[in-house]
Amino acid sequence: MPIPHLEPDPILSRPVMVTGGAGYVGSHIALALLDAGHTVVVADNLCTGLRWLVPDGAAFEQVDLRDGDALEQIMRRHEVGAVIHCAASTVVPDSVADPLGYYGNNIGATLSLLGAMARAAVGRIIFSSTAAVYRADTAGAPIAEDAPTDPLSPYGATKLMAERMIRDTAATGILDYTILRYFNVAGADPDGRAGQSTPAATHLIKLACETACGHRPSLTIYGTDWPTPDGTGVRDFVHVSDLAQAHIMALQQGAGAARNRIFNCGYGSGYSVRDVIKELETATGSALPIQTAPRRAGDLAQVVADGRALADALGWRPQYADLSRIIAHSLAWEASHSTTKRQGLTGHPN
Repeated sequence: MPIPHLEPDPILSRPVMVTGGAGYVGSHIALALLDAGHTVVVADNLCTGLRWLVPDGAAFEQVDLRDGDALEQIMRRHEVGAVIHCAASTVVPDSVADPLGYYGNNIGATLSLLGAMARAAVGRIIFSSTAAVYRADTAGAPIAEDAPTDPLSPYGATKLMAERMIRDTAATGILDYTILRYFNVAGADPDGRAGQSTPAATHLIKLACETACGHRPSLTIYGTDWPTPDGTGVRDFVHVSDLAQAHIMALQQGAGAARNRIFNCGYGSGYSVRDVIKELETATGSALPIQTAPRRAGDLAQVVADGRALADALGWRPQYADLSRIIAHSLAWEASHSTTKRQGLTGHPN
């Protein structure tokens, strides 16, 4: 039987724009794109991103995504073929306290971006979404992509609205999309080129590593009365470098198996807050100073992915699906890149 002839995907020969590419996830995606031979344009307003996290070899454009005219000009100037949209406000409790700010930023930026893409004829978008879009009562057993969506937090609501905007735009035929719903992203580039560096980061493993390295006095556990085996929240932690590879695969298969699809990004195994603490204490040989506090608004007891669709459709094979490796890479990054040293820097720290 003859092998069918596959036409080259013209989008893959053009530069890829990464919005939020000076942030945690975006900088790792930019690195992975460069490693795979793509030309990269990072678009970031540096509100929370750090200029020094933009990899060497990537073009950088400082721009507010809500400025659609500026975005369009950048896309035309660089002849962008696809966008990986990571830029967003992402802290669940902050979204509960400031819902209007989250709607204005996350929805406004996505609307502006889609308009600029349409005018500049950019035909593919990979969207960074979240497990926070799922309904609260689906948490517990592994969550599949067809689980009910009804976000508990304004953050999750903004992501679900953005998903709908992207799907409606794609229905007109002007672009294709892949939506990746992240579970709990953690870890750092194994080669030490990037890591979680935002001074106000709220990620558990980041905060735990800061505490272990003496950069904060203690780690706070929010809620010890959850309906879980040890009373603390359970999460599916996915290594940021594995997540970045999922974006590369979605981009490269955007005209095929990834076209107009939604995928969970998680390993399908959950670890509690106390599991993370125990693993970190084993790695460092020292007890972690702990405080406890009430549950935070918008949090859930247990959130674990059913990630089979991503593996089956795109062939995603994670390399770092192990909590000890995630923590080891996070700890190595934190030990060599103190938040205190990074604050206020515009260039890469020594």
